[in-house]
Amino acid sequence: MLFSPKPLHIPDGFLSPLVAIIGWVLALVVIVVALRQTRRQLGERQVPLMGILAAFIFAAQAINFPVAAGTSGHLLGGTLAAIVLGPWAATLIMTAVIGVQAFIFQDGGLLALGWNVLNMGVLTAFSGYLSYRWLYRMIGKKTAARAAAAFAAAWLSVELGAMATAVELAVSGTSPLAIGLPAMAGVHALIGVGEGLITSGAVSLLQVSRLEVLEAGEHAPGRSSAAVVALGLLLAITVAAFSPLASPNPDGLEFVAQQRGFIDRGLEPAYSLLADYSVPFIKNPAATTILAVALGTLIVFTLAWLMGRRVVQVDR
Repeated sequence: MLFSPKPLHIPDGFLSPLVAIIGWVLALVVIVVALRQTRRQLGERQVPLMGILAAFIFAAQAINFPVAAGTSGHLLGGTLAAIVLGPWAATLIMTAVIGVQAFIFQDGGLLALGWNVLNMGVLTAFSGYLSYRWLYRMIGKKTAARAAAAFAAAWLSVELGAMATAVELAVSGTSPLAIGLPAMAGVHALIGVGEGLITSGAVSLLQVSRLEVLEAGEHAPGRSSAAVVALGLLLAITVAAFSPLASPNPDGLEFVAQQRGFIDRGLEPAYSLLADYSVPFIKNPAATTILAVALGTLIVFTLAWLMGRRVVQVDR
C-alpha cells in the first residue's frame, strides 16, 4: 500500500508565542554566524556538495520507516552533513531543508520554525559532529571506527533533539517535563537506531568511494563538474521515488502528542501549497507524492547551492 510522507516537525500551537519567538531569534543569530563561519571554510568547488547533501537529506526525510510501538521515524541528516562538510555548513544545509518543508509543504509550523531549525539542524549538526570526532579518536581511527562513531553520534543527536523538544513543550505549558521528557527520549531512542544505520552506511560508502572527503572534514576537496552534480541529483531523485512507501504510522512527536493528549493543540497551516507532499491537480497517490517530493528535492538543492555560492562569492 502506498502512503504520503508523514509531517515531521513541531506544528504551530505546540509552543507558546513567547517560546516560538525566542526560537526564531536564536535561529536567526545562529544562521548569521553560520554564514560567516562557512565563508571561511567553504571553497567554491564544495558548493555543489552542499546542494547535493541538502537534496539527499530532503528526499530521505520523506521516507518514514516503521519502528516499534506503532510509530515511525525518519532521517534527520544533521550528523551526516556535519561529518562531510562541518557543522556550520551543515547548519545552512539543514536550514534549507527545514525551511522548504515548512514554507512549501506545510510540514512544521511557521512560528515553530525557529525551534525546528535549532532542534533538527543546529543541535544535531554540532552534537553529531563533536561526538563523531571524539569517538573516532577514542576508538583508534581503524577502518570500522568511522562507521561505529557515525552510528553512535547520529543516535545521540536524535536523542538530544528529542529531549530539547520536550523541554520546549514543557516551558510552553504543553506537556510537563516529567512526562514529556521520558516519552520523547524513549520513542526517539528507537528512531535513533535508524538514523545511526543510515548515517553509518553513508559514511562507510564515502570511506570506500571518496575517503578524502571524510579525512578533510569541513575542508574537504570538492568537485564542481556537471557530471558529479547530475549524479548526485539523480541519486536524490531516485530516493524521492521511494517516498510513497513511507510508513503511515505517526512520527515520534506526533505519537507522543497522541499518547499524552496534546495532539489537538496543533493548528492548521495558514495556507496550503503542496501540503501532505502532494500536487493538487494530480490524483494518482504515488505520482502526486513522487512529483511533490522530487520538486522539493530540486528546490532544496537550488536553495542550498545558491546559499553556498553566495557565501563563497562574498569574499571575492
